[in-house]
Amino acid sequence: METKLSALELAIAGLVNEFHKAANDGAIMNATQFQTVVSTQIPAAAKKVDTEEKLRQVLEEMGVENDQNISFDNFWKLVNQQAIELFHKEQKDKVKCNCVLQ
Repeated sequence: METKLSALELAIAGLVNEFHKAANDGAIMNATQFQTVVSTQIPAAAKKVDTEEKLRQVLEEMGVENDQNISFDNFWKLVNQQAIELFHKEQKDKVKCNCVLQ
């Protein structure tokens, strides 16, 4: 019998699948592929990469050096940042905890 995945597991699988789809089933993606996946799958972050200067800054924050491709580990840093921002926007006043997201 197949185990049913939880909503969280499905979300994680979705992130991995979208990364690989954007990277043409590869292990890395270029800046153009990255901008495309962000604009289509993480619209809240799309304004952060809509110019070359903003893109360069975001990539730098993700640990990507000039003209370097983006790995899943780099991509995960953006996902983490988005999780923190969404928490602050949506949940901070509703959830009281001492986790790193605060």
